[in-house]
Amino acid sequence: MTSKELIKGTLRVIVLKLLSEHKQMYGYEITQLVKERTDSEIELTFGALYPTLHKLEAEGLLVTKTVVVDNRARKYYSLTSAGNKTATGEVQSYFDFVKAMNLVLKY
Repeated sequence: MTSKELIKGTLRVIVLKLLSEHKQMYGYEITQLVKERTDSEIELTFGALYPTLHKLEAEGLLVTKTVVVDNRARKYYSLTSAGNKTATGEVQSYFDFVKAMNLVLKY
């Protein structure tokens, strides 16, 4: 299982990247896709995910749309144009950081 601190430090970029790949997603869908792609190595909690989604919304990087599915309201999240630009930049910054960390840790 990946460290909670590492997940906390990368959750924003995870959410931005996934939303940049999909037109819209709801919270549970995000948690399941992360779990699936990482073979359960990373399991996002709703207690970590939703504050991140709310913060991104407050920053104007994503918008929400509520849809009723099977008599239940489901909130879908999608990136704004500013969110798409931010996603691209933050994903690149993440890879640059990982490259630098690999240089440091290989010594």
